[in-house]
Amino acid sequence: MNFNVNSLFLYGVAVCVILFVLAQSVFFLVRSYRRGKELGISTAKLRKTIISTAVFTIAPAVSILIGIVTLSKFLGIPLPWIRMSVIGAITYELPAATSTANALGISLAETITDPKTYSAIAWVMTLGILPSIILPPILMKKIQGGMIKIKNKDSKWGDMFLTSMFLGMISAFLGMVFADVRNGLAGWIPIFVLLVSAAIMAICGFLIKKCKMQWLETYALAISMVGAMVFAAVITPLIG
Repeated sequence: MNFNVNSLFLYGVAVCVILFVLAQSVFFLVRSYRRGKELGISTAKLRKTIISTAVFTIAPAVSILIGIVTLSKFLGIPLPWIRMSVIGAITYELPAATSTANALGISLAETITDPKTYSAIAWVMTLGILPSIILPPILMKKIQGGMIKIKNKDSKWGDMFLTSMFLGMISAFLGMVFADVRNGLAGWIPIFVLLVSAAIMAICGFLIKKCKMQWLETYALAISMVGAMVFAAVITPLIG
């Protein structure tokens, strides 16, 4: 029997995982609501908070949906559906899958038909994220304590330290952006997408600071991601 990345079995596993995530969300929602009532928070205020929070999840959900569509081209729908629903980070999932495929010497332009390749990509995506699950409970208290000490001594230095950590994390992905610049104009597509994403984020920052659109802080990252993905979808057929 041929391997199928969209088999009913994989869909069944995906549905079970999604139902577990939804059940967990409902559980904590109910617990939080009851705790709010115990603290004397009015029902109207609790409902308003729930509605506003649900609205704020729409933009990030769009970027996650686009991530699922991007990964489903070669991994099918079930695995990206599981991964993006649990982790929701296309910035990790796509590089992990791409690096594994490159190591195996396969193209991501077509749907995977080899179960060993599919399994290898799934294992790399899973094992690669485990440190972020295991280490935070162990090291977070020490890291936060050290960051608080630095910020208490010098607030500007503390802000610079946090910014440098963020830029260090982002720079880890720059290798993928500049990897194909020698392959002609098509190799510059990731750079064009990066510049467009940065421009969109800059516009959002301008609107937040100058136009006092504070609500945009919640959506800025999602908007820049979605905008860059749309730009990539438009420019890739034209250049590539």
